[in-house]
Amino acid sequence: MADTQTVETEPDKKQRSVRVVLLALMITMMLAMLDNMIVGTAMPTIVGELGGLEHLSWVVTAYTLATAAATPLWGKLGDMYGRKGVFMSSIVLFLIGSALSGMAQDMGQLIGFRAVQGLGAGGLMVGVMAIIGDLIPPRERGKYQGMMAGVMALAMIGGPLVGGTITDNWGWRWSFYINLPLGVVSLGLISAVLHLPKKRAQARIDYLGAALLTVGITSIVLVTTWGGTEYAWSSARIMELIGIGVAALVGFVFWQTKAAEPVVPLHIFRNRNFTLMSIIGFITGFVMFGATLFLPLYQQSVQGASATNSGLLLLPMLGAMLVTSMVAGRITTNSGRYYVFPVLGSALMIVGLYLLSTMDTGTSRLTSGVFMAVVGLGMGCLMQITMLVAQNSVEMKDMGVASSSTTLFRTLGSSFGVAIMGALFNHRVQDTMAERGGSLGSKVTEQSAQLDAKSLEKLPDAVREAYQFAVSAGTHSAFLLGSIVAVVALVAAVFVKEVPLKGAGPQKAADDAAPAPLVEV
Repeated sequence: MADTQTVETEPDKKQRSVRVVLLALMITMMLAMLDNMIVGTAMPTIVGELGGLEHLSWVVTAYTLATAAATPLWGKLGDMYGRKGVFMSSIVLFLIGSALSGMAQDMGQLIGFRAVQGLGAGGLMVGVMAIIGDLIPPRERGKYQGMMAGVMALAMIGGPLVGGTITDNWGWRWSFYINLPLGVVSLGLISAVLHLPKKRAQARIDYLGAALLTVGITSIVLVTTWGGTEYAWSSARIMELIGIGVAALVGFVFWQTKAAEPVVPLHIFRNRNFTLMSIIGFITGFVMFGATLFLPLYQQSVQGASATNSGLLLLPMLGAMLVTSMVAGRITTNSGRYYVFPVLGSALMIVGLYLLSTMDTGTSRLTSGVFMAVVGLGMGCLMQITMLVAQNSVEMKDMGVASSSTTLFRTLGSSFGVAIMGALFNHRVQDTMAERGGSLGSKVTEQSAQLDAKSLEKLPDAVREAYQFAVSAGTHSAFLLGSIVAVVALVAAVFVKEVPLKGAGPQKAADDAAPAPLVEV
């Protein structure tokens, strides 16, 4: 009788353990997503205390560069040496960078410590997705990755609010220190409950491939960050970076065909679905981060919304994304079918971005909210399905590099989106201001096409109206470009082949031959 009771409770124990691991993973993902949102809100206070306004952009750039460069390396290390130890190492490095950033005494130290933090952050998102890939069969994975998309949306909505509250009440240093207790809880749960097979690769780490990839990614991110702002697009510095980036990436691709244990095995791109998901992920990043940059700017400058609650301004888009991600995940788990989601998501994204491009100075908040919701519905269909299909397209031994490559393409897409849409926006705003605002209009935007609320209040009425018209013109161009680029995602989605997801659905749970979750029970 006792034996029967033990057998009956075993699945419940395993399910509880999986839930504990997922809680730790969600906390870790929250760390990765919240950081930039919180720090962005605290930046004016940080500059006021530490000075170094001329180096302000590097606080974000150093973190972004380090994250992008480290992402593929963490994925490969997890494949080679075991997921758990590598993932915990990335959390520890992130927490060290957070603690040091909180203790920074000048802007130079803060930039350096943010780079350390970024190196750790590169392994957080990849580790979360790869561990879910190890624990959960693809057929069941959709609903869990939908939960992760919910965490992402929550962080984007709540980040600025949390950042403002922390900075106002505890001081800007707690924008970094807040990571420590959350990270310790995550580490404790992972250490106690998660048990994955230990690995020890015989081959050495591909240091040359890692170096070439790092140089290539760094050059790309710097081009997209500096182009049109720090340096003209046609300047010698930008041309040098483009040349270095192209040479490094060509060298990287060549070397990956020779390396014994390549950082990014090129054979994963022979799978059509994986390549298509990488393209769709790039476009999703391009569109999503461009939208989150320009929508609050439009709502604050043209519609007169408060900057304090900037996260809430995106609620229609992020709320729709959250709901759709969870519904898509649940449907995929129950049916095992997913082809409709990339196609539908891409189509909704095109329509939503086109609608956003039609906004002008007379568009109401309700109307813009509906347009944002359409974009959110599209992104919700794409966000986690791209990772799910990419992981389903590779063998278990390549789970880490598949997760990191998909994450990297989305990160690079966001860099290109912000840079290209930003350059188009700035150009259109400055041209419109020169045309409608005269010499004063040109002078107002010669330093920056993005004015804060205080600067906007000081402008004469005629110039302010010209600026509002210019911002609506700029967002029209940016979102119209995004709509055109999103067509590429739709074309890629049409060619996706619906390969059955590994692991049985609920209707076959009793006969499921997939391995049990690798957690301690």
